[in-house]
Amino acid sequence: MAIGKVFLIGAGPGDPGLFTLKGKACLEAADVVVYDRLVAPELLAYARHDATTVYVGKEAGYHTLPQQEINQLLVNEALAGRTVARLKGGDPFVFGRGAEEAEELVAHHIPFEVVPGVTSAIGALAYAGIPVTHRDLSSGFHVVTGHECLQSTGVNWGLFTAENQTLVILMGISHLEEIAQRLMAAGRNPATPTAVVRLGSTPQQQVLLGELGSIAPIVREANLRPPATVVVGNVVRLAETLRWFDPD
Repeated sequence: MAIGKVFLIGAGPGDPGLFTLKGKACLEAADVVVYDRLVAPELLAYARHDATTVYVGKEAGYHTLPQQEINQLLVNEALAGRTVARLKGGDPFVFGRGAEEAEELVAHHIPFEVVPGVTSAIGALAYAGIPVTHRDLSSGFHVVTGHECLQSTGVNWGLFTAENQTLVILMGISHLEEIAQRLMAAGRNPATPTAVVRLGSTPQQQVLLGELGSIAPIVREANLRPPATVVVGNVVRLAETLRWFDPD
């Protein structure tokens, strides 16, 4: 029996209209669709009516399947000769564990392709009217995950303190107060404009604006829950001016 192929597909930040044409074609060809929690449900309509769909979504404190079991699922389905669409929120290689899954496939000599998607680090912010770079405000940006930053003792917080750099934090809303404190302790100005974008690019999008020193209490008072993207930097000043997406 011939070995199947696995497509690691980025589903984008939430708006199904941001899904790529290549991603759609791969999804339509798949025998098995393995999908995450933040994938737009509308995208599953592109799957064949006879395709098997497997939900492996994760959220804080609860994983449908541990990552190693997801890896093994992909391997088993491909070794059984099936074409697998691994549908992941955002981009598979931007904190999506896509590289780990690809390494597992390589170890078992399983062919695969990576289909990039729009990462929420850019897409969710764009829907909130926040560019990650701007000629007068930001010459570059960093993308980090909140829980990894706090778990790692080797994080150089000083890298994220330059006024002409934008910092985007994924999966960090639950630790926002501690992250803000560490950034300010490293030298980032407490008055730095800061925003939190929840469910960016979807009809449920919420945007909270503040400053680095005040954003955590604002988020707490609003009872804003994950998933959300945090952005720290002067580009946040443009949020009101460049607002174009009104989910209401």
